[in-house]
Amino acid sequence: MEQVHRTVEAGHKIGAEMLAIAAGTPIDLDLSLQSVSEGVLVTGTVSGDTVGQCARCLEPINGTVNVYLTELFAYQGSETEATTDEEEIYRIAGDLIDLEQAVNDAVGLELPLVPLCTEDCPGLCPDCGVRLAVAESGHHHDKIDPRWAKLADKLTPADEDSK
Repeated sequence: MEQVHRTVEAGHKIGAEMLAIAAGTPIDLDLSLQSVSEGVLVTGTVSGDTVGQCARCLEPINGTVNVYLTELFAYQGSETEATTDEEEIYRIAGDLIDLEQAVNDAVGLELPLVPLCTEDCPGLCPDCGVRLAVAESGHHHDKIDPRWAKLADKLTPADEDSK
């Protein structure tokens, strides 16, 4: 078994549209590589800083993703390689293991598709676009249902007071 501790730069954006590890961001790899009968078993953690925006209010959010990685990289000609579909297994190319796709898959599955700045983020006002988290208490807009708008024009303030 061999222990590998490395920091590498993300060559491209890793993650979803709203939250990801940006290109050029350092990614910490703390991995164990173990030879098994069918290939090399890679286990350990992958971590990096994330940037994105809240899906409700569009405010920038930052964080860290920590992913536990467990992947088998099959030897050429192994039984695992012969019996598994091309897209379902990682392979050893010569004497090299390419972790890029495994890291992309693991991080992509760990990050939320709908990231929020807070669990109870109220989002944006649908009428004026102000962030409801910073709007005054009771923020609202008096809107008349378009189906009743013509009747509202017929009422005068005196008619409304007599109700």
